[in-house]
Amino acid sequence: MATAPTAPTPSRLAFTEAERRQIVNAYRQLVRDCLSFAEPPDRTTLRAAFRLALEAHGDVRRKSGEPYILHPIAVARIVVREVGLEDLTSVLAALLHDVVEDTYVELSDIEERFGPAVARIVDGLTKVAHVFEPGASKQAESFRKMLLTMSADVRVALIKIADRLHNMRTLTAMRSESQLKIAAETQFLYAPLANRLGLYTIKSELEDLALAITEPEVYRDILGKLRESRAQRGRYVQSFLQPIEAQMQAMGLHTSIKGRVKSISSIYQKMKRQGVSFEQVYDVFAIRIVIHNIAPEDERWACWRVYSAITSTYRPHPDRTRDWISIPKNTGYESLHVTVMGPRGRWVEVQIRTERMDAQAEKGPAAHWKYKDNPKALDQNLDQWLNRIRELLESQHLSSVDLVEEFQRNLTTEEVFVFTPKGDLKSLPVGATALDLAYEVHTTLGHSCIGAKVNGKVVPLSTPLHSGDQVEIITAKKQAPKTEWLEYAKTQKALAAIKDRLKKERKEILARGKEIVSWKLQSLGYAPDHPKVREFMGFFRIPNLEELYFRVGSHRIDAKEIQAFIETYHVNSLKPKVLDTESQRFDAFVQHKLGVNPDELVLGSSASAIVLAPCCHPIPGDTVIGIDQPNKGIVVHRVNCPKATELLSKYGARLIKAKWGAEEQVEFLAAVQIVGQDRFGMLKDIVKTISVQQRID
Repeated sequence: MATAPTAPTPSRLAFTEAERRQIVNAYRQLVRDCLSFAEPPDRTTLRAAFRLALEAHGDVRRKSGEPYILHPIAVARIVVREVGLEDLTSVLAALLHDVVEDTYVELSDIEERFGPAVARIVDGLTKVAHVFEPGASKQAESFRKMLLTMSADVRVALIKIADRLHNMRTLTAMRSESQLKIAAETQFLYAPLANRLGLYTIKSELEDLALAITEPEVYRDILGKLRESRAQRGRYVQSFLQPIEAQMQAMGLHTSIKGRVKSISSIYQKMKRQGVSFEQVYDVFAIRIVIHNIAPEDERWACWRVYSAITSTYRPHPDRTRDWISIPKNTGYESLHVTVMGPRGRWVEVQIRTERMDAQAEKGPAAHWKYKDNPKALDQNLDQWLNRIRELLESQHLSSVDLVEEFQRNLTTEEVFVFTPKGDLKSLPVGATALDLAYEVHTTLGHSCIGAKVNGKVVPLSTPLHSGDQVEIITAKKQAPKTEWLEYAKTQKALAAIKDRLKKERKEILARGKEIVSWKLQSLGYAPDHPKVREFMGFFRIPNLEELYFRVGSHRIDAKEIQAFIETYHVNSLKPKVLDTESQRFDAFVQHKLGVNPDELVLGSSASAIVLAPCCHPIPGDTVIGIDQPNKGIVVHRVNCPKATELLSKYGARLIKAKWGAEEQVEFLAAVQIVGQDRFGMLKDIVKTISVQQRID
């Protein structure tokens, strides 16, 4: 087993004096952050981990030019200060999270010096080195590896989020295409993961940093407007709070009250969702009231007292009260939200919570985990979610890319809460059906269900459920999953169970079909690869022998039809189309004349064989990227296209830089919305105007 050499101090490496002081100061700040939970022996171990990381990374520098060792130190500080993990194992793993991936250090070295827990977490954070499956994605395989470790120790995900946060904060030093790839992956996976783990502050910052990369003009515009309205917003908050603060004092409650501005990304999402301008977003800020020094058994009572005081001063919105105290979110989030009509006719959201609830809302479950006492001290909701992730990982029909997609869908859906006939509460994603509930209760129940009773009324399995519904599943012994159930199911647990059962049935059908086809062809004196058999398959558009076996085995094709075709018809064998691969290559000479990088895609030139994405319809002037997609060629998307974000999070290596060429005439599909007062002949005038301006006959 290899033993790591004695680590030097920064002075023995090729750093400037200012950089040495910077490294030492960063390490000392980390030690101060750990003083509340690290005993003297722990600090000795922490120093050893720092020295190993320093020795391993040496004088390597980041793209920004700063010493690389500053990155793991910064990640370790985020783990303690912002994620809230007061746990030596987490800090050690954060300091060493890149040494196995980027240096000579082996996992065995880490396990020998710092124990198996640290080594296991570092292994989960280390990207895969090679991908052996054809068409597989290294990004997706690395993420699967992280999930496998996370399902046993969620600290892997928490440290990964801290790593991603620091990378996003320092992303401007990267090339633009790398920035886009990392920002897309952050929007698609890591911000939702931070949200699911209750790290709302980190989630908001990740989304804002990603938005600054993908849509910089939008980000700067909203940021500028928030800064311009800061003073006015502050005065309004003071006028709103004045009568409330007096009531809090009268009730004898010790509270802290502050205004909280929504994140830039959440404001932008609301603008897009509601089709309004910045000025029309009424809840740009919210008021947060935190109640201190309240015993756990009195928390709900205190929150509802504050609610009563607020609604006696300001009129509440009838549809904007959210009680996450009685039924917390699946992330463990607890708070009471109410939107009231404030001074000057403005709607204001008020969040009411206790000090404990606020700590959990800011730092997630890590706010109360004590790993050194109980490494498995997880709250019940998170433990249930991790069980779902384990089930997801056990789904054998999912590739790594499909796993990433299903995991992301599991992260971003809102919930409904329904009751079983016995009154047990079950949480499901919004849009979940009665079929999903059956599989949520038990796989056997799902396989045998034929319908459901929702609030006493018999409904089909495809019926969406709503919060408050009481649901009873109706079953039959001879029932079995059907292919159309895949359209009804919304949860991964249900989909995985149905697919596994259908896959098993398909194997049985294939075996039966192969036996029938082989017997029939043998009786006719033909082999399965005979031209006559290929002609039959081409005539009925059957792509391969497996599909032929399946159709025969499932009685969609009778074996007698094969015999009748072979004896009666003769169709010219289908010749596969030869793809013109040369047409999909870039003309280097033309690109040189256009003054672009040989690896850059030029849109609008005759040299570009591309497809404009139908999901976002990019047009000249849009900031775009190309993504090499199998069987489709190079597909061009707008940078802010959600589909492009999803693809980049899975296949970042397929990103191709793209820009519009100098040609004046480029064909593209665009949607134009015209708003105005209707009148006779308007359509004719619009068509005439477009025809004249675009010189269309």
